Amino acid sequence: MPEVLVLVDHDGERVHRTTYELLAAARRLGDPAAVVVGTPGTTGRLGESLARHGARSVHAAESAEADEFLATPAVDALERAAREVSPVAVLVSATTDGKEVAGRLAARLDAGLLTDVVDVDPSGVATQVVFGGSYTVRSQVTHGSPVIALRPGSFEPQECPVEARQRGLALPPVDPARSARVTARRTALGGDRPGLTEAAVVVSGGRGVGGVDGFKVVEELADALGGAVGASRAAVDAGYYPHQYQVGQTGKSVSPQLYIALGISGAIQHLAGMQTSKTIVAVNKDPEAPILDLADFGVVGDLFTVAPGLTREVTARRAGR
Repeated sequence: MPEVLVLVDHDGERVHRTTYELLAAARRLGDPAAVVVGTPGTTGRLGESLARHGARSVHAAESAEADEFLATPAVDALERAAREVSPVAVLVSATTDGKEVAGRLAARLDAGLLTDVVDVDPSGVATQVVFGGSYTVRSQVTHGSPVIALRPGSFEPQECPVEARQRGLALPPVDPARSARVTARRTALGGDRPGLTEAAVVVSGGRGVGGVDGFKVVEELADALGGAVGASRAAVDAGYYPHQYQVGQTGKSVSPQLYIALGISGAIQHLAGMQTSKTIVAVNKDPEAPILDLADFGVVGDLFTVAPGLTREVTARRAGR
């Protein structure tokens, strides 16, 4: 079967869940082939987990400067791999970095690009959410190997152990004059919670939480459910919560199994980033809040009463009482 290239998202030591989702999607189209971009030795640390999730081949694109530049090494690696194997498709995660890589790669390959894809069938027809989530369309690339940016959470990771063969993939020197160099790194404070794009459960707060202290009820519910914390743009702009937790068109797009919205009215900007969640629960005092029309379960009430009560019930059930 033809290869399907998958860009591996990792932190140097661990493969991120989004990559396993891409490998699951790739199996619908052909033989998954993982492309690892990193410093020397990275592929050796990640190879076993990639093979366990179905990567039949692993392209090791390693160089000492792979982590020193944004996007360019990944684009270079995918371009070289694509020209070598003529893949049936190239899959990346539709994160901020992934969309940057996908757009630049499609331009280099003169190929069609599909972004915010939430499903793909064996014939290559993709389902996308477009125009800020207002419409769902089905699209197919008719020129070149399609570059597909898949929204995190759209596929369920599945273990499919195979014997993976490793191939070396030489990276060309990066031109500093045409690439953005990383000059400093800071560790984001995330605690023990899963990342937004990897979490099966996301609990988000909006302007209705009233302030920084109000987000404590959001965090407590998220912790009880083993989920991640998110925030609406209104909450972020008001300074209630850090920007990296923003869910929406100008933040992160998520598709968890369960999405709980506390005090979020449901502006289209926010809905665009979470409306593909499998189950949506909304708590809002306003019975006319737009998010209640989208929610699978809606509660009209005070979030400071509803959320703590839910937290206590979840905690009690998990404790077996």
